Amino acid sequence: MGEGSAPNRHVPVMMEQVVELLDCKPGGIYVDGTLGGGGYSRAILERGASVVVGMDWDAEAIERAHQGLGDYGQRLILERSDFADVRRVLSKHGIPEVDGVVVDLGLSSFQLDDAQRGFSFLREGPLDMRMNQGLPQTAADMVNTLPEKELADVIYRYGEERLSRKIARAIVAARLKGRIDTTLELAELIRRAVPYTRDSLRIHPATRTFQALRIAVNRELDSLERFLPEAFDVLKPGGRLCAVAFHSLEDRIVKETFRNWARKCRCPSERPVCECEGRPLVRLLTRKALRPGADEVGHNPRARSARLRAAQKLPPP
Repeated sequence: MGEGSAPNRHVPVMMEQVVELLDCKPGGIYVDGTLGGGGYSRAILERGASVVVGMDWDAEAIERAHQGLGDYGQRLILERSDFADVRRVLSKHGIPEVDGVVVDLGLSSFQLDDAQRGFSFLREGPLDMRMNQGLPQTAADMVNTLPEKELADVIYRYGEERLSRKIARAIVAARLKGRIDTTLELAELIRRAVPYTRDSLRIHPATRTFQALRIAVNRELDSLERFLPEAFDVLKPGGRLCAVAFHSLEDRIVKETFRNWARKCRCPSERPVCECEGRPLVRLLTRKALRPGADEVGHNPRARSARLRAAQKLPPP
């Protein structure tokens, strides 16, 4: 999720729409692939699911879920894991297939509001940004060691930042005088490097660079690309997959994957004859991404960039 004022708790984005699209059934089995504050898991369990498998590679999220959702007992299975490993996790627990899977691809409010995690450009903290603190490389490592061209490429590719080269040049010049180790150091450096524009009133100059570093550190797009086919494979026929994205790169991957699955033919265009099964794999439940309403954005400003897409796995012929 983006920066903004919000209470220090995780507010599940578009929760009612997610639960409706999942079509939660009493006795069903569901996966919450990005547990976060546990909001989706709680809502699904309250609608009668027999089991929810909650996954998160953030150890703090798992610990919060143990404390806040412990009353659900064996109906809630918690696993510290990247959501891309959903098939392995389900196999570990003897679950061959599930009725639905949901992932929220944004940061939880707990992560963003904890200055020590280093995600926020508004709070002083170590320049960390690891969702899984077992990962070997922090954002500070990237900022202080990547060659200028590679750093510019990361900021441009993952942050879609037009001024990536200017920002990378300023970072490299600054680190010659000493390491850049804190969030506010980097945010201020970027603010000074980026010329003032009308857009600066709407979005902090460091927003896209922080996004880019976070995505690169956590290899988020790689995880998403691995996750989608895994999630499809573990769905029962008729099962549903919901994904909430918060920036265009993630949303584009979800959109293109869902649309490809919904085509009758998925063969590469250069093949003269169809070699696939010639039938769609899913039914799109959202022709366009759903967006949060004005009331939700008013109560939770971090929801403003959310995009929800959903698809239903079709039965074999």
